Amino acid sequence: MAFDAQNTKQMIEEGKAVLGIEFGSTRIKAILINEKNEPVASGSHDWENRYDHGIWTYTLEDIWAGLQDSYRSMTQDVSEKYGTKITNLAAIGFSGMMHGYMAFDKEGELLVPFRTWRNTITADASEKLTELFRYHIPQRWSIAHLYQAVLNGEEHVKDVAFFTTLAGYVHWKLTGKKVLGVGEASGMFPIDVKEKQFHKGMIDTFDALVAEKGYPWKLSGILPDVLLAGEDAGALTEEGAKLLDPSGNLKAGVPLCPPEGDAGTGMVATNSVAPRTGNVSAGTSVFAMVVLEKELSKVYPEIDLVTTPSGDPVGMVHCNNCTSDLNAWVSVFKEFAETFGMEIGMDDLYGTLYRKALEGNKDCGGLLAYNYFSGEHITNFEEGRPLFVRTPQSSFNLANFMRVHLYTSLGALKVGMDIMLKEEHVELDRILGHGGLFKTKGVGQSILAGAIDTPVSVMETAGEGGAWGIALLASYMAHREEDENLADFLAEKVFAGETGIEMQADPEDVAGFNTFIERYKEGFPIERAAVDHLK
Repeated sequence: MAFDAQNTKQMIEEGKAVLGIEFGSTRIKAILINEKNEPVASGSHDWENRYDHGIWTYTLEDIWAGLQDSYRSMTQDVSEKYGTKITNLAAIGFSGMMHGYMAFDKEGELLVPFRTWRNTITADASEKLTELFRYHIPQRWSIAHLYQAVLNGEEHVKDVAFFTTLAGYVHWKLTGKKVLGVGEASGMFPIDVKEKQFHKGMIDTFDALVAEKGYPWKLSGILPDVLLAGEDAGALTEEGAKLLDPSGNLKAGVPLCPPEGDAGTGMVATNSVAPRTGNVSAGTSVFAMVVLEKELSKVYPEIDLVTTPSGDPVGMVHCNNCTSDLNAWVSVFKEFAETFGMEIGMDDLYGTLYRKALEGNKDCGGLLAYNYFSGEHITNFEEGRPLFVRTPQSSFNLANFMRVHLYTSLGALKVGMDIMLKEEHVELDRILGHGGLFKTKGVGQSILAGAIDTPVSVMETAGEGGAWGIALLASYMAHREEDENLADFLAEKVFAGETGIEMQADPEDVAGFNTFIERYKEGFPIERAAVDHLK
């Protein structure tokens, strides 16, 4: 171990390490990797979105304080493990929650609070643009937020000089470059998969749509430039270096890869960028990414069309809600234990409760739950209310209680995946799971396999998530050989044949989940009544 530590120390001091930082919904994570693309240090900062005047948001202070703390935490890990400090890096990559709306004026000032992906306030814009483009425009997409502001007659729209996503904003402030990776860009505005750029025809259509408003801008002039994985996306400026590392240790000039969204980094972190592969990322939100061999036959409001970081078409099922309600219940059990003087670590608590779910009835014993902390567009809810329901005849015990909350965390996802797999007959060779839901071995994996009736693999690196994924994209930019594509780089230089531990779908789990999902759909009036009653 001492020899490895010494080699790692030398690698860091020579500026050969690569850094990836991802802004997740509840945590900003930094991962440092070596030349073999292995994590050697990490740091993190916990944060939460806030519901302010009807908007889910994070403040600019949240963003920069969180970024600096995450980076500082990572450098502290480097100091403790290797007795050195970081002054230079081979490359950096930034990633964040996809979509949302950050609009700036010509002086670079934020015009309205950051509107995150979690908001479901753009239904009119989403519907109108979907019809106009004949291309599904989800509520959380940046263009839906912009057009909803137009429809609302918001004063700030005339002053927009640039709008972007969270990852694009951070990258811009650190490099001066207004760019996005194509995968992240595909969550702002439709991409022409042949040209691998924003769809010019749809841009012209949008400009015609708002022409009567007389705004001083054209859409192409306020969108970021689109880059592909491996392309140069600028370098850390003097000001950017100080923003990232206020200690002053980090030098300017470090090259950056195109900023990507958490969907793209999830694909990279699970080696799921080639056609007929897919992954499911399950944390605060949950989404499935399926790399398509061809485009879908028609427009589905439940399925978004985005791209890989290299620009290949992807069918995406994105659900706003996944583990938030489940986490809240686990916290209640933690409080219960503490009340009785028991000290139980959160990993042990999650693991024990998750494994208990496997003892439950396959159909959850007739229990029903909705995990809707916020609205859920897949099932047409503009607002959500977490809800647990049972009848006097339900089998109410701890195993079924935990099982139903694991099931409902994937309930909306199943609705969308059933369209792709059963109606569009999309072929999949493998699905890989990553994110917090899969940390307890075999539990989330078996629940997902039952939900989609497809074998699911989980790699040992599943817990590393998107921060590792964006670090790999930065490594690809720094180290790729001429004409080496991303899929080959990942297969040969990162995963080297590793496919993870595969779990087949249990027919009884499939049948049980199907029974649950019928109850889930039939119970929508109960959830709607809760939303209306508890406003």
